[in-house]
Amino acid sequence: MKPLQTDITQASREPRPPTRALIVSVDFGEPEFQAQTDEFVMLAKGAGADIVDILIAKRARPDAALFVGSGKAEEIALAAAAGQAELVLFNHNLSPAQQRNLERALKLRVVDRVALILDIFALRAHSHEGKLQVELAQLQHLATRLTRMWSHLERQRGGIGMRGPGESQLEMDRRMIGDKVRYLRERLGKLERQRQTQRRSRARGGAFSVSLVGYTNAGKSTLFNALTRAEVYAADQLFATLDTTTRRIWIEGAGSVVVSDTVGFIRDLPHTLIAAFRATLEETVHADLLLHVVDASSPQRDEQIAEVDKVLEEIGAADIPRILVYNKIDRSSHEAGAERDEHGTISRVFVSAIERTGLDALRGAIVEASQADPVVLGNNSDDPRFRTQSSSASSAAGARS
Repeated sequence: MKPLQTDITQASREPRPPTRALIVSVDFGEPEFQAQTDEFVMLAKGAGADIVDILIAKRARPDAALFVGSGKAEEIALAAAAGQAELVLFNHNLSPAQQRNLERALKLRVVDRVALILDIFALRAHSHEGKLQVELAQLQHLATRLTRMWSHLERQRGGIGMRGPGESQLEMDRRMIGDKVRYLRERLGKLERQRQTQRRSRARGGAFSVSLVGYTNAGKSTLFNALTRAEVYAADQLFATLDTTTRRIWIEGAGSVVVSDTVGFIRDLPHTLIAAFRATLEETVHADLLLHVVDASSPQRDEQIAEVDKVLEEIGAADIPRILVYNKIDRSSHEAGAERDEHGTISRVFVSAIERTGLDALRGAIVEASQADPVVLGNNSDDPRFRTQSSSASSAAGARS
């Protein structure tokens, strides 16, 4: 294998024919196991995989060496050979040692959940900033697994005079990745300073700032287009859009409103991605109001709300005033309109972005939020008017299903 000299992110963006892949999903007794498996299948298809089979296993806990155990590893090898699979996709996060051991046992490339999500982000990032962010996340992930790229040198460790070159090459690659990571962070730092300048400019203009957040494929971009008459790419796929898009619109009663469409979240979103996309996600942190878009037709909407709340907590946006927007009511039994909480404040709005129904109620909710006391809009989580608890919202939504 040649030394790491090419841009791995650029290579991952090049058009590729469908890759024959075997999916492995292990049931550890989680109640949402089937839904999580279905989601991973969508991820795999979104990455361009031609799925030859889905192998389900049951375990009480992961095996330390092979994650699935030696017996199941043999079964995976047979299934992969029967389907002529080129790689094996695991619907789980594997340790570097587990991935290395599995590749040796299966004699095939193994890709875990984190690597697959990173690959999809590399395919979908289009802006300069988005590409830099994805490359940074990929390099940080790669740095933890660099030893497996040089496993062919292990045969040389016992020979006199052969120990140095392998270690030297590994250190060279680590240094090369470290240098590139520092360079990318500097570039992203400059872009973040530009973002801060733009935010200050919007603040001076008195514009009310609204950010759309939500689980991937909840319909955020479609709703963004419906509100702003923009033409952001929207599709029925996970992570259809990654790059933050901002538009200024006028809403009667609220005046000038800046609306931002942000990257979608997903279960177990890799921390390297959250860190790399922190500058983009800070559009959320600095918003006056969050519209948390939920797929009203999804049986897993309560869990998806909880996952989004976790990420918002991690990026420091948990106390931003928010309204739950239940989208895709054309696929559910919900009716368009708004609901108020016990304090008389709009906390939930039901819309269909694709059919443009319920949008007047949503605009009304934005107007009401923009006219609230500015102190309340300053991340005051103690004010009940803008504190939307996932548990109460989820139960209310479930009652309307």
